[in-house]
Amino acid sequence: MHRFKILWGDGKCKVIGMIHLGALPGTPFYKGSIQKILDNACRDAEKYVTSNIDGVLIENMNDVPYVQAKHLGPETTAVMSLVCGEVRRLVPSSIPCGVQVLAGGNKEAVAVAHASGLQFIRAEGYVFSHVADEGFTDSSAGELLRYRRHLGADNVLVFTDIKKKHSAHAITSGEDYSNHKYVVFQCTRNNVWRRLE
Repeated sequence: MHRFKILWGDGKCKVIGMIHLGALPGTPFYKGSIQKILDNACRDAEKYVTSNIDGVLIENMNDVPYVQAKHLGPETTAVMSLVCGEVRRLVPSSIPCGVQVLAGGNKEAVAVAHASGLQFIRAEGYVFSHVADEGFTDSSAGELLRYRRHLGADNVLVFTDIKKKHSAHAITSGEDYSNHKYVVFQCTRNNVWRRLE
């Protein structure tokens, strides 16, 4: 929580502007121009900067139909890194920037953030499994945090969707979370599970 406060400051609600990229190379709706994807993303970023937004999140929203992370091609990570690096250069360092790689490309997102100088990622399937249009997604916290450490990217914060929208959670429906009240959070020194009483 300490690192979150350092990044975002006071406890007031923050508004994070989404930059939804056009379909990337290798996806069914790619229109053949990486430069156009880059130009549109930079235009959106400039609008957010002039609107005094609190943060920016870049996402490959239009890469439908989504595939599981194991089927993401290296071209996705490459173009996301290119775009995120340009957006980071346009947005003042006082405005945090992050990335999400759909669907469930959490390791790819950490790599992109680390290479592009972004401060956070948005991860899905971090804890608890779910089923969505791309298929079954297993939890990734253990593998993701080990990968982040392997890259030396511990400065990249992980924001997570717990029981994310647009997916079914029947596999974990037997869990009564109100009784356990477990949360995952990133400490300054460690990533720990903590039980709240």
